[in-house]
Parts: sequence; C-alpha cells; structure tokens
Amino acid sequence: MIRVLLPAHLKTLVNQQGEIEIDVEGPVTLRNVLDALEVRFPVLRGTIRDSVTQQRRAYVRFFACEDDLSHQPADTPLPRAVAAGAEPFIIVGAMAGG
Repeated sequence: MIRVLLPAHLKTLVNQQGEIEIDVEGPVTLRNVLDALEVRFPVLRGTIRDSVTQQRRAYVRFFACEDDLSHQPADTPLPRAVAAGAEPFIIVGAMAGG
C-alpha cells in the first residue's frame, strides 16, 4: 500500500481528507503510482500530468523521503520507504508570482 499526500485543491476534487492509500501493480515508480492514482480517482486525469504526453504539469512537484523527484524520469523507482508504506509520496502544487 502506497501512501499519497495530495495538495488541498486536489483533495477537494477527489473528496478525500488526509493521506490516500493506493495499491500499485508492478514496480513502485513515479509512473505506476500516478497511474494507480488516476485509476482510483479518474477526475485527476490531466490535473497532475498532461493526459496526452503524460508529462508533469509545470506547477506540480513530487517529493519522497525529503527528495525532490519532480525532474526524474517517469520510470524512476521510488525509495524503499515509500514502496513499503513507511513514508508518503507527496504531490505539491507549487506557487509562483511575487
């Protein structure tokens, strides 16, 4: 079971509070976690990554075990602590402006 933390606006969109737990088939990679999240919550398709290119949206960041994984390839394995459910996979909506 993978633990996922979503930003507040996406929690509202999926009508969830706190952490979300999802099952991931196959290796625990960025792609597989996002795929499993979109299967469980189809309304998220196109919000975290482009629905055609599968590229991360510009103002979305991914973190695991205090590391920024935002620019890692989609097939990058997540840390063991995330795969074991000890640490959450965190999706953050970045802010811009001045």
